[in-house]
Amino acid sequence: MDKREVLIGRLVLAVISVLLEEAGLYAIWRWVLPEMDIFLPPYVIVIVMTAWAAYSVYAFKAGTKALGRSALPGLPGMIGSSGSVASPLEPEGLVKICGELWVAKSVGGEIEVGEQVVVVGQDSLKLLVRQAEPKH
Repeated sequence: MDKREVLIGRLVLAVISVLLEEAGLYAIWRWVLPEMDIFLPPYVIVIVMTAWAAYSVYAFKAGTKALGRSALPGLPGMIGSSGSVASPLEPEGLVKICGELWVAKSVGGEIEVGEQVVVVGQDSLKLLVRQAEPKH
């Protein structure tokens, strides 16, 4: 399934869900509230149903946006990422990757501040890095 088919499927389910929710709101207004001697004018249900539909559209858009995002950087997904040394790796120190500071251990000896590194693995919550090849 491609992304478009998934989006269409989610949209169909969202529309069906909202229609069922709106029918439930109407049923509560029409049959449940009068049983409890609560009588609301029709404009109240129109306002409530409109607000609910607007919220549903917002929730669908926010959910679609969240599902479309790429994975945030994390230890397993960082292998191959590059960054710079923030504190000397002797052999452990800090590196800055994707704008975040990470504890790292050099697998190839000491690396000075400012040098470029590449993530080659992980050891528990520590990144394993090596010095990046110079660009020509």
